[in-house]
Amino acid sequence: MEIIIVGCGKVGQALVEQLGEEDNNITVVDLLHSKVREITDRYDCMGVCGNGATHTTLLEAGIDSADLLIAVTGSDELNLLCCIIAKKAGNCQTIARVRSPQYSMEASYLKQELGLAMVINPEYAAAAEIARVLQFPSAMKIDTFAKGKVELLKFRLPENSPLVGCAVKEISTKLHCDVLICTIERDDDAYIANGDFTFMEKDVISMIASPNNAYAFFKKIKYRAVPVKDVMIVGGGDIAHYLCGLLQRSGTSVKIIEKDAARCEELSESLQGVSIIHGDAADKDVLMQENIETTGAFVALTNLDEENILLSLFAKSMTEGKLVTKVNRIDFDSVIRHLDLDSIIYPKNITSESIVRYVRAMRNTIGSNVETLYQVIKGKVEAAEFIIKDCNEIIGKPLSQLNFKDNVLIAAIMRGRKVIIPRGNDVIEKGDAVVIVSTHLGLNDITDILL
Repeated sequence: MEIIIVGCGKVGQALVEQLGEEDNNITVVDLLHSKVREITDRYDCMGVCGNGATHTTLLEAGIDSADLLIAVTGSDELNLLCCIIAKKAGNCQTIARVRSPQYSMEASYLKQELGLAMVINPEYAAAAEIARVLQFPSAMKIDTFAKGKVELLKFRLPENSPLVGCAVKEISTKLHCDVLICTIERDDDAYIANGDFTFMEKDVISMIASPNNAYAFFKKIKYRAVPVKDVMIVGGGDIAHYLCGLLQRSGTSVKIIEKDAARCEELSESLQGVSIIHGDAADKDVLMQENIETTGAFVALTNLDEENILLSLFAKSMTEGKLVTKVNRIDFDSVIRHLDLDSIIYPKNITSESIVRYVRAMRNTIGSNVETLYQVIKGKVEAAEFIIKDCNEIIGKPLSQLNFKDNVLIAAIMRGRKVIIPRGNDVIEKGDAVVIVSTHLGLNDITDILL
């Protein structure tokens, strides 16, 4: 596909990296020559220096032959204007990043009236992901398939867990739980699970299950599975604003600590029933006064990654509550992963994954279509949900008789309201939603998993 990306910030860079690996032809546009050059030097793409909201610049970038324009500059208004001009000049699909709460409330209106393919709000998407893990604090990360009927949960195996020393194949017989172990991360290595794989302490495990079966599984391994009742948030930005709204709907008590007095006033006016504390959370006395030891969850959402990490490490030493840490920079995720910080949220990754998922779906292949897509282990393993249309190679044949590539796992089959954790005798039927976990990145069609 021919794709134009306007905006060469962190999200733009992540998109270039992911979409470029999937054989798309990409042109980036930015006002700063240094940013354009940095990306074109690092990745195999074209670059244009100029204002992406002008017809001249978009023509130079190839808008007349583009399939998709993605506007991810730092300005909501500029992103929307880029998309309007692109629709007129090239009649291509358009995606705009819109971050402001004022615009976010009108996302559906903007999408319909401006003819946008997608309006993506990184802050709201990050808040929604945080809200999911606070509802199920045993998990480090939760991704959903089939409109929430199936979940992909990632969790760290605690010390003295009954699973330590067990093989994957023993889970169903010992625990009598209908779950499927998908991947295991151990140190810097990642594995697609097989029956003989034996668990060790501190393994990071990804599994597929329905919400009810996941709850039963965590209860049996004596892992915390009850939603948190009270949350302490440090940093009163847009993510905190969205998160409070989501948490209040579930009856969760919320407290925000924010050091900017003017922002505290804004939050007090817009968030009814939320305790707004004016103070600097970098001063540990403030956290102690607000009873960090007894909080059910601690969420670090300041604008500084270093501060979020240090605050979370301090919270870990003071409370047994759930920890959530926002990190903006994606360059050092391999280092941060070793800090054992519970759930780490990367808003830029959430944004890029949503857009990559849409790009895959645009291809509308004959046998199936990508409905949902997540990176289980960044750059190594992904999970994709396919809606089966016409696919004679797969439909109606027992899974045990299909010739799959190595490191491919059929993780779940959704048939109507029924969730099937598949075994060898199960078959895939037309209309099914099928979740595939694989080390083969960039799958576009269900048949891509066959030899």
